[in-house]
Amino acid sequence: MKKNRFTHYLPLVLLAATVATSTLGSCKKKDMSLKLNEPRNIKGVVSYKRSFGDLNAKHLEVARAIGIAPLGSRQEAEALKEKLRHIQTNDLYAVDSLTHSIPYLVPGAADLLDSIGSNFLDSLTSKGLNPNKVIVTSVLRTQDDVKRLRRRNTNASSNSAHSYGTTFDISWKRFEKVEDGRPLQDVSADTLKLVLSEVLRDLKQNGECYVKYELKQGCFHITSRK
Repeated sequence: MKKNRFTHYLPLVLLAATVATSTLGSCKKKDMSLKLNEPRNIKGVVSYKRSFGDLNAKHLEVARAIGIAPLGSRQEAEALKEKLRHIQTNDLYAVDSLTHSIPYLVPGAADLLDSIGSNFLDSLTSKGLNPNKVIVTSVLRTQDDVKRLRRRNTNASSNSAHSYGTTFDISWKRFEKVEDGRPLQDVSADTLKLVLSEVLRDLKQNGECYVKYELKQGCFHITSRK
């Protein structure tokens, strides 16, 4: 009986199909292994208090020079949208649930916040650490906000740079892990604080901002200089 020519090549066809299926399967399979940190070159600053000791007078001086006039109420902020930029959680930073401030900054301060968020993420990558975003905890305060804050915290200043739209606080206690589709090993808050301090030190030395290390509030108090 004469053999069909296709039958002769059938084993080769089946082998090729098996290889193709196996290859496609391996391409589609996601890497779900834990992405570990590989820390390197993490130095921080010599002293948080000495490196970030810009007092309120410095913050106020530049805030009054480049910021808006203090607002009485939150409704007044709506009328200044052409002078203020609304900030919200994005790929560079997270905005906390604000209780005593509203998420508006003058353009220069908003640009500074973008730079901090971007530089922080880049630094984490270069230092072999998994991505995390900084968290903004306080932004523009109206006079009404200041009054309510002082009822809760008697140490809160009634004459704050937060009133001018130039100033924001970033937590050094809390950060937001960035998920990228695979499990990520946690980075300790202490390590993230070190990296953030390097970012802020460089921007401060470049004349971009004033920074005050707030121990009790657990934040860096930052005022844009441009």
